[in-house]
Amino acid sequence: MGEVRTFRDLLIWQKSMLLVTTIYRSTSTFPDSERFSLTSQIRRSAISVPSNIAEGFGRRSSGDYLRFLQIAFGSLFELQTQLEIAVNLNYLQKDEFDLLHEQSREVERMMSSFIQKLKAKE
Repeated sequence: MGEVRTFRDLLIWQKSMLLVTTIYRSTSTFPDSERFSLTSQIRRSAISVPSNIAEGFGRRSSGDYLRFLQIAFGSLFELQTQLEIAVNLNYLQKDEFDLLHEQSREVERMMSSFIQKLKAKE
């Protein structure tokens, strides 16, 4: 990958944006009764990941950037928990859950590595 000029150049942001898109498609089939609860919560957690990566990128210090990445990391774990709730309630099929879980785990591994690299530069 070339030089990183904007947050859009970050593979971790791109992958987390893909995850959000997949989440929206998957939760569109949830029961209407969940629109303002689990569906909304899952979507907000998913949106928080690339949003915090982008916001942190715009900060002037690596300390601030790390703080936003850690918030994104927390949102990712929140999302993974909510997806397990959705599969337990049969709102997601097992194969759909597996796909979403693997996408989230990929972002998790990338984010963990990215955080460690930034910490090493401090």
